[in-house]
Amino acid sequence: MSESNTILTETEGRIGIITMNRQSEMNAVNLEMLNDIAYQVQTWEYDDNIRCIILRGNETAFAAGVDMKALAQEISQQSLALKAWQDEFNKIANCVKPIISAVSGYALGLGCDLAMAGDIILASESAQFGYPELSIGLIPSFGGCTRLIKRIGKAKTMEIILTGRAFSAEEASSCGLISRVVPLSDLFDEAIRVAKRIETLPYQAVLQAKETLKQVENMNLQNGLELELKSCRLSMNTRDFYGILDNFK
Repeated sequence: MSESNTILTETEGRIGIITMNRQSEMNAVNLEMLNDIAYQVQTWEYDDNIRCIILRGNETAFAAGVDMKALAQEISQQSLALKAWQDEFNKIANCVKPIISAVSGYALGLGCDLAMAGDIILASESAQFGYPELSIGLIPSFGGCTRLIKRIGKAKTMEIILTGRAFSAEEASSCGLISRVVPLSDLFDEAIRVAKRIETLPYQAVLQAKETLKQVENMNLQNGLELELKSCRLSMNTRDFYGILDNFK
């Protein structure tokens, strides 16, 4: 296991694990932690030995929003660069390899953004999601508007952001924000099981499937079907597919 000031990193087989490690601040997000996460994600993105990544916090907090002290300091020093924050989020969200967010406790504001930057969200019963930004005079700006409305629809997103209320893992599951609810005692083990299932599948097909799913989300039905067909043809030209096909000859 290795560590920076803000995260711990380790590997289990072909799975990379990032643990946010600002426990005294409930993993409140500052630019340093965001940089560290994005750097590690990109490092593993180019590492052929890593097939899947898990991002997690601790039992109390996945990440409880923005670090207000750090934000106030950046503003007072006139060094706040929101585009730099967004660029770091995009490095995580645009990773070609699957990312599993294992969420327990608070995932608020930027914490919810981080969870949604992954591809699969597993949450314990104690998970609390939400966007309290309006209570401090801000609006979500790193995916809370754009990604949330794509995940759960306009009506639900309007209520959540305009009221700032937190909502439970059960509600998050019912509205489609997360994949499913997992008992807290099993959360990390289940994230590992899912990651191991993914990393055992033909690698190029996994990458092709993730990329296709990301693109069809923003397409109409006809364009999406055409892209699916194109992606399927590409996957048929891989060594993995031909190797499996040989078993049926």
